[in-house]
Amino acid sequence: MLQPLHDYVLLKKEKEEKTTASGIILTSGKEKSKLAVVASIGADVKEAGYACGDKVLYKEYSGTTMKIDDEEFIVIKDEDIIAVSK
Repeated sequence: MLQPLHDYVLLKKEKEEKTTASGIILTSGKEKSKLAVVASIGADVKEAGYACGDKVLYKEYSGTTMKIDDEEFIVIKDEDIIAVSK
């Protein structure tokens, strides 16, 4: 697992649903979710208001996206996390 440095946070993007509960297939024109789960927090992040495992909302065009073992992650600055889902 990656450990972010300084004031960066590693987020694990959630997989998007491709079908509804009733079996309707969704098209790819849907806007991607900006919610992700906090996987790891850099050492310089102070008083974040969130912890590992929390679901957070982040700014749309921020961070660096990568795939590791078929899972999608984003490394983002702490200041680009704008809300915590409770």
